[in-house]
Amino acid sequence: MVTAAAPVTTAAATLYDTRISHVRTTPVRNGFTYRSYQWLVDLDRLPTLPWLPLGLRRLATFEARDHLGDPGATIRANVDAYLATEGVDLRGGQVLMLANARTFGYVFNPLSVYWCHDPSGSLVCVVAEVHNTYGERHCYLLRTDDRGRARTGKAFYVSPFYPVDGEYQMSLPEPTDELNLTITLHRAEGRPFVATVRGTVRGKVGDKARAGSFSGWAVLRAAARVPWVTVAVALRIRIQGVRLWLRRVPVVPRPTHTLQEKVQ
Repeated sequence: MVTAAAPVTTAAATLYDTRISHVRTTPVRNGFTYRSYQWLVDLDRLPTLPWLPLGLRRLATFEARDHLGDPGATIRANVDAYLATEGVDLRGGQVLMLANARTFGYVFNPLSVYWCHDPSGSLVCVVAEVHNTYGERHCYLLRTDDRGRARTGKAFYVSPFYPVDGEYQMSLPEPTDELNLTITLHRAEGRPFVATVRGTVRGKVGDKARAGSFSGWAVLRAAARVPWVTVAVALRIRIQGVRLWLRRVPVVPRPTHTLQEKVQ
């Protein structure tokens, strides 16, 4: 369990340029890398972007329906409710979420990460929330070491080409000026899948971004470099799945999945 004081952001949100890579080694070798951008947000201070310039707010909103728990509550309340089921009480400490924002009404988050602190700023735990392309989600509660690493059994169907078995090695250190996240699947045959997220800071946003501010233009530039960012992410994953299917990789039937948390 981590007890060292965690770096706590003073901005409501930080925007990262990212490069995301997926590498499979079995049953066939396949890899791809793509550019994206992601947000690190304080769940108690979700940023509000302005409508100007150019309808900026449509490029980034953060909504409870896109994450764990009750869509009628706040994301923060849902994180606290989930942690309570695991016997964790942050007592109001800061929660930072790394995720894609809803863009033009659409979002897909293969992975959202929550760094959960106590009131002193010490990291209590990390939650890795995984979504698959079937509209399902699963949360892994992690007690990371001082380098942000933890192991956990795979408990959720993600790729149609791997069964729900094996173990994840996750390296999820808290973001600073850089992102450096790695998830490795370990199975009996070795390490068949590795995903990485590498990123650098593009801009910071206060609780309310000003039209024409550096942060506002940073969002516009990011959206121009990677248009329809979350649509592009979902399409890339599906295209890679079709390619693997055309290479005759066997499809593993999807088991029934039950939500961990209660939704009203």
